[in-house]
Amino acid sequence: MLTLPNLLTLSRIVAMPVMVLLLWRPSPSDYALAFVLYVLVAITDYFDGYLARAQGAVSKLGIFLDPIADKIMVATVIVMLVFTRAIDGPAVVAAVIILVREIAVSGLREFLAQLSVSVPVSQLAKWKTTFQLVALGAIILAGALPAVLWIGLVGYVSLWTAAGLTLITGWDYLRVGLKHMD
Repeated sequence: MLTLPNLLTLSRIVAMPVMVLLLWRPSPSDYALAFVLYVLVAITDYFDGYLARAQGAVSKLGIFLDPIADKIMVATVIVMLVFTRAIDGPAVVAAVIILVREIAVSGLREFLAQLSVSVPVSQLAKWKTTFQLVALGAIILAGALPAVLWIGLVGYVSLWTAAGLTLITGWDYLRVGLKHMD
């Protein structure tokens, strides 16, 4: 149960209170530390799955925890960036779209699992995740380097791209789910 992949997954969850503290009243140095932590946490997201498959250590706990850890990470960072107004104005709409989809798809997956229906992650959903990770990382980095305006622009463009892909992939999951609802 306490395999390296599962420990990496758990580390993402444990790191989030530290992320909250770093983003609470951030200075550029706090944002820099938050960016380093964010990158480390994002890297563990890749390596936990890779190591679990490579070592033949895929576990029920890992399968359960990995998507939860991902959603906790994304939700924590979005909430804090909105709280500190690093994400503000109309971009809050993009952030809310992402949060709503994450919650809705989680509920849908739980519902479908009770029916023994598996919904694999699509390639488009993987792109959505990539844009999401880039967006949040760039917005954090923009707080560390406020004079480098293009970093914030990359963050906001990626956030809106992720929100658009979120709507498309959310609809795809919902269509599958609707086929199994009476």
